[in-house]
Amino acid sequence: MSEAAGGTEPGPGGTQLPGAEPDSRAQTGSPGHGVGVADLEAQLAEAQDLRLRALADADNVRKRCASQIRRAETEARAQVAREWLPVLDNLERALQHAQADPGAIIEGIQAVRQQALGVLARLGFSRRDDTGAMFDPARHDAVASRPDPGAVPGTVVQVVQPAYGDGDHQLRPAQVVVAVADG
Repeated sequence: MSEAAGGTEPGPGGTQLPGAEPDSRAQTGSPGHGVGVADLEAQLAEAQDLRLRALADADNVRKRCASQIRRAETEARAQVAREWLPVLDNLERALQHAQADPGAIIEGIQAVRQQALGVLARLGFSRRDDTGAMFDPARHDAVASRPDPGAVPGTVVQVVQPAYGDGDHQLRPAQVVVAVADG
């Protein structure tokens, strides 16, 4: 800048000349950096405070999420239990009539069984009949194998215990007997 602009410039030996801007290094006491130690300490304290606040916020979010998960799990268990209550009620009614006609008891138990299958289906775990299906280790547990001239080798010829659900939502795989070739 020129002297006409009203500034000062450094002269020989570091003296200020008229018309040049003052050197900020002289004000901060930190030669060559433009920022003083006190300013750096204040910035560090502010950064540490922000870090602690962010950590506390993250911890609060984690706790809130964990609490929401616990509440959702509790509600899901209660919903499943509510689905099963009518089945339990009907089983108790069947036991109360245990002295009645055996044919009526069998009909009642079959009705309760159908009701239980309906509950499982509503929960997404319908019963699967895999007789005649090709053996799939992801869907079946082979408990035995036997020659069966009427079946293609590798197919399910008997379901020992049925499967419930399908794909990624399988409650349990079917226990099956698998056909093998004669000989």
